[in-house]
Amino acid sequence: MNEYYTYILRALKADNLYRRLRDVKVIDSSKAIVDGKEVILLCSNDYLGLSCSKEVKDSMLTYLSNTFSISQCSSRLIAGNDPMLNELEHELALHKSKDKALLYANGYMANLALASLFDENTIVYSDELNHASIIDACRLGKARVKVFKHNNIDELKHMLNEDKHESKSKIIVTEGVFSMDGDIAILDEISSLSKEYDAMLVVDDAHGDFIYGSNYRGIAEYLNVEDRVDIIVSSLSKGLGCFGGYIASNECIIDYLINKARSFIYTSALPSIFAAAALKALSIVKQGTMQKRLSANVKLFRDGLLSMGFNAQSNTHIIPIVVGDEKKALEFADSLLEHGVFAQAIRYPTVAKGKARIRVTLTALHTREDIGHALEVFRHVGKDLALI
Repeated sequence: MNEYYTYILRALKADNLYRRLRDVKVIDSSKAIVDGKEVILLCSNDYLGLSCSKEVKDSMLTYLSNTFSISQCSSRLIAGNDPMLNELEHELALHKSKDKALLYANGYMANLALASLFDENTIVYSDELNHASIIDACRLGKARVKVFKHNNIDELKHMLNEDKHESKSKIIVTEGVFSMDGDIAILDEISSLSKEYDAMLVVDDAHGDFIYGSNYRGIAEYLNVEDRVDIIVSSLSKGLGCFGGYIASNECIIDYLINKARSFIYTSALPSIFAAAALKALSIVKQGTMQKRLSANVKLFRDGLLSMGFNAQSNTHIIPIVVGDEKKALEFADSLLEHGVFAQAIRYPTVAKGKARIRVTLTALHTREDIGHALEVFRHVGKDLALI
């Protein structure tokens, strides 16, 4: 049997799709020690740098010193429903302007919970660039799934129109900020279609939550369509800098998930120490200081890339530099690392074959000096590989 797996691994290496784990010790969201060398970190999802906040860390230490255990070690429906989790859910529901919220061990598990909604009486319309966890939820559910081209309103409308006489429930699922392209879903148009065709709208806003909108409630607020989004899925480990995932919706949907979502029922609860950290981080998010720093850093870095001739069209904190060839993308990433910049090469199956890229993520903790040095490295490596 091992011969078969060895063959698969060899094929991955031959196709430049093999992956390996590096030793990465994060110093903060702007610096890390990679394979023993300190480098500028350009692939962290800790966008606001809150995992490094002294206030957040102190809240965890205070909570830990006043509790009896580090984890509930049980499903919330058995013995793991610590009151701290209820408090965080209440605050997250307020944050999203929804009736209720429900915590999950991580964002992947939160998206898998959607499978319980995708039953045999449902048609699901899913953007082709949705995250793997959404795709897995579609596979696990029993719904008929129709995949529309990325952000293609005409194709989505055509699909909905084809099914307008179907008695089945309809659910549209998309992301807020797409994790590999860094672009934003056109939720104004998608939400209009959802209402026109009486379809439920689900948005995974893991990469936009706590960053966008006048109150930092995410892409739905940013595009002024909060009242048209039925279910929000999000993460606590990106903009909030903590750990866990959650779903926010109306009382009926949350009650349904408590009773039917296997990724909620059959796993241990999020340790309440992370809830304590998230509550403190949420209070910092509301101040808006870190979002302004992030925005300034994104503009500085993107403008620098564009001035060199790189194709960096994203308007968010996720900036993909599409190389195309998988081998060249690996060479790009390796050369960046040799010169003190850590940014990952993203390849199939995370993105389509022939669309390999360097995925850059900026954070609020990068200094102008960090960004200036990183840009010079990109210039040097880009010219060396004839990319600019």
